[in-house]
This record gives sequence, C-alpha cells and structure tokens, in this order.
Amino acid sequence: MYSRTPLQKQCLLRDLTLFIVFGLVLLNAKTAALELHQTGKNSSPGRDGQANCKVLRSMARVYMAGGDYAKAQPLAENALTLARKNNNSDSELCLCLIDLAYLYKNQGRFDDAESICETALELQKKIYYENHPHVAGTLRILSSIYQGQAKYKRARVTMEQAIAIMQKSHLPDDPTIAPFQVDLARILVEQGKYEEAESNYLQALELIRNNYGPDHLYTAGVLGSIAELYTRQKKYSRAEDLINQTLAIQQRVYGPQHHLMVPAWLTLAQIRQAEEDYAEAEKLLRNALAVIEKDCGAEHPLTGRIMSLLGRLYIEQQKYAQAQSICEQAANTLENSLGPENNYTAIAFNNLARVYISQEKYSQAQQLCDRALNTLENIFEHNHPNVTDVLETMAQLHRKTDSTAEVAKLM
Repeated sequence: MYSRTPLQKQCLLRDLTLFIVFGLVLLNAKTAALELHQTGKNSSPGRDGQANCKVLRSMARVYMAGGDYAKAQPLAENALTLARKNNNSDSELCLCLIDLAYLYKNQGRFDDAESICETALELQKKIYYENHPHVAGTLRILSSIYQGQAKYKRARVTMEQAIAIMQKSHLPDDPTIAPFQVDLARILVEQGKYEEAESNYLQALELIRNNYGPDHLYTAGVLGSIAELYTRQKKYSRAEDLINQTLAIQQRVYGPQHHLMVPAWLTLAQIRQAEEDYAEAEKLLRNALAVIEKDCGAEHPLTGRIMSLLGRLYIEQQKYAQAQSICEQAANTLENSLGPENNYTAIAFNNLARVYISQEKYSQAQQLCDRALNTLENIFEHNHPNVTDVLETMAQLHRKTDSTAEVAKLM
C-alpha cells in the first residue's frame, strides 16, 4: 500500500485547507447572491457591491496568507475599486485599504503602502476611537512600512504607540500582544539595539510557544528572527541551533522551495560564511536569489538585498570580478526600489566601493563611500555597525591613497 511521507502529508493538509477556505469563500458569495435575489425589492446595488467586495477581499487574504502576493493584488485592488464605486460602508472601505496597504508593503511598494495605510488609519479612527485595538493593528502595519523605508525612529514611535493602545485593553501575558513585541524587536535590531531587541523577542517567544506550541509556524518565525539577531552579534552556535529549528518546521509546512523560507536561508548563509564554508554560503544565497526572482521579481528589494549579500561573500574571498557585476546589480536594484536614502542601498554602495578600491578606482570608491556614510549617519547613531563598516572602507581607501591624516581621523 502506498504510504505518504510526513512532508507529503503536510503539503496535502495545506492544499486541503486552502481548498476548504476557497470553498467557503465561494459559498459565501453564492449565499450573498441568493439572499439578494430573495429580498427582491429590498435588494440594492450597494448591498450587492458590498457582498462582492467582501468575497474579493477574502480571496485576496487567502493568497496573502500563502505569500502569493501577485495573485492577491488584482483581487485586493478590485475590492477597493468596488467599495469606492458602490459607496460601501466606511468599515468595509477601511478593511479594503488596510489589506491593500499590507499587500503593497510585502511587494516592496512602500510609498504606495504608506499613503494608503495613513488614509485607512484616519478613517478607522472615525469609525472607532483613537485607542481602539483595531487602530493599534493598523499602526503596526504602518510601522512596518516605515521600517521598509528606513524611517526607523518613526517606525519605533508608531509601534510603541500601538503597544500602548493594546496594553490598555489586554493583560501583559495576552498572546495578542506578542506580534507587536516581535515587530518592535525587529526595529531595534535594525537600530543596532541588540539587548533591547533580544528582551522583546524572548518575551514574545514565551507567549507564542505557550499558546501556539513549539512546532507552530509562528514559533518558527520568531526563532528565525532571534537567530538573525544572534548572527549579527556573532553568536553563531546559538544562531545555528535556532535556525535549524526554524527550517525544520517551515519545510514541513511549505516544502523545500518556498519564498517564505528565504529569510532563514539568508541567516544560515551568513553563519556558513562566518565559518568560511563559502561554497555552502554561496549555494544558499544563489538558491534564495532564484526563488525570490521567480516569485517576487527581479526588481523586488529583497532581490537586491540578496545580491548585496552575495557580493559581500565574493569580496571576502577576493573574487572581485564576480563581486563587481553582482554588487552593481544590487546597488541599482536597491536604489530603484528603495531609493538612495535607504540603509540597504547604502550597504550596497559600500560593498561596491570595496570592489572599486581593489581595482584602484579610487575616485568612484570615494563618491560611493561619501553617499553611503551620509545616508547612514542620517538614519542611525554614529556607533551603529553599518556606519562603522563604511568608516572602515574609507580608512582602507585612504591607506591605498596614502592619506595618513584622513585615516587617523576615521580611526
């Protein structure tokens, strides 16, 4: 008799769940249409439009839950168009706006997401009140958008505002607060405030484990975030243990090649690079790049970030010819998608500057270093690791050009 493997059973369960959800969504649409038909004279285009709007929004959410944002996009956009056209209720319009903002954020369209989310937030405050938990949820999305734009101070203030709202209506050990703590920790990691970040992560992890269990996808996601933090702190042994747990859980649910596993692959690649296992690190990065390009597109910010990591890997091995091509692509992709004033764009500029130094293109390297340093000093404090990294590149440049006085200033 044929016996399915555990992975096949997980995939079958996932597909069956999606099938049931889609069936319920379609059943909801037919039920709504039948109700409208039976009401006869009481039916109206507005009610019909609201029912159809909800169906489109529900279907978009199913795709978003699986990370399939390309399929979700037309559904979410059409839902919003329908809500506006039929003058649906403010609450329905607000939900459409929030869903589309969340979708655009995950596609890397942060400016579009910001505008839509801020509109939704103002509308939501009118529907409820300023300290309503729903408002906190929207503030959380807005904070993550600010983070994508490298507006970390603004992101932190917004997230702390959301947490303060939640704490007014929830007990400290309520698992509903955990996602807010996780997102705050991610902002703190970007700001280089690692101890504060770890404290928030561990508090959230305890709540999530107790309420969802040790093998839940949500638990895996937080473990992966903590592993990424430990990698930045060079605590590679602890990071590897956590990332292996993350990957084991994610693979059982997603299968071996899903784009939602990419963050875990990137963390593992950095661990392998620190161990000087360059072949394995490159394999992980190349695989991540192929998956993201296929599922999210060549112009997505994450594509550029992976290219930047790959370029840094080649620089460390002094493979400058390979590094130049990938670093130039990374810089172009990130500047086009995130803009020139983003920290990830600045990191890409710094990587490319190191390549140019090796090629004795000192003038070009200097220009890139100046741009990177100016951007990073506007975003972070002077002792942030990314600022320090650029200063080290500039010191290397000045040594090559015999600018001893400049080296002394930087050191």
